[in-house]
Amino acid sequence: MAPLDQSSQAFLKLVEESGLPPLNEMSPADARAASAALTEMAGPAEPVGDVANRTISGPAGEIPVRIYTPEGGGPFPVLVYYHGGGWVIGSLDSVDSTCRMLCNRAQCVVVSVDYRLAPEHKFPAAADDCYAATKWVANHAAELNADPDRLAVGGDSAGGNLAAVMTLMARDRGGPKIVYQMLIYPVTLHGYDTPSYTENADGYLLTRTMMRWFWDHYLRDKKDGQSPYASPGLVENLAGMPPAFLLTCEYDPLRDEGEAYAEQLKRYGVPVKLSRYDGTIHACFTISGALEAGGRAIEEAAGELRAAFQQDAVPA
Repeated sequence: MAPLDQSSQAFLKLVEESGLPPLNEMSPADARAASAALTEMAGPAEPVGDVANRTISGPAGEIPVRIYTPEGGGPFPVLVYYHGGGWVIGSLDSVDSTCRMLCNRAQCVVVSVDYRLAPEHKFPAAADDCYAATKWVANHAAELNADPDRLAVGGDSAGGNLAAVMTLMARDRGGPKIVYQMLIYPVTLHGYDTPSYTENADGYLLTRTMMRWFWDHYLRDKKDGQSPYASPGLVENLAGMPPAFLLTCEYDPLRDEGEAYAEQLKRYGVPVKLSRYDGTIHACFTISGALEAGGRAIEEAAGELRAAFQQDAVPA
């Protein structure tokens, strides 16, 4: 393995010196409050053409969304983004800087979704909200100055899980059409026995114990973990899924399941760009102000997204 890079070492030292207990030793409410501090490490909030907060109708009430529009004329391609946080923590604010950077670099509208969190709202609440939001974006693209024929999904960690699940739901439910999926160190399996879970069980921010805590809050019972809408890595046939960019981090318990999902997509003929970031830890994508690899990861992901959108553009 590559040595842990200097910014990851410095960040982990800061976490240790903070004296805060790990998230899995807190209540969900306290964990949300503690993790909100990471927003300050997300990097600068870049200006974009426009930012709008609104609510849309969901299966169990209103869903808050934040819509980022780049400078320019449009209609733009559109990315529906689902934040990470183990389905328990995270918010629109936790990925605000990240969404702004993606909006500018990929030159697309970004719609960030504030889905219901566990344990107050267990599986499949998050997935149901995300699917409703994705359908809403497809159906309201014109008012977003967006092109419904260039709709992508993306997210980090649990949000990467939800992005992968959206492609399955769209296939199973007859739409909407998704042209690309951007999966940033996604959760793809309910399980803890891969080599990366053993190698990175402790000491690198996200731990095996923490992932058990997240899963235990999210699922109603263990049987839920066998659902493809919780564990997309269990899907037997991935033929016809949209092309993917999948990013993993070397010092991350989720590394192996993400890379296995990339290989599974490839086996079914799905074009996949897999990019492993050696020497860094989980969460680099959303705290790029603290982790050097995060800036590079956002640049790469946005570049792949922009290229995919250009490929799907219809000539005038």
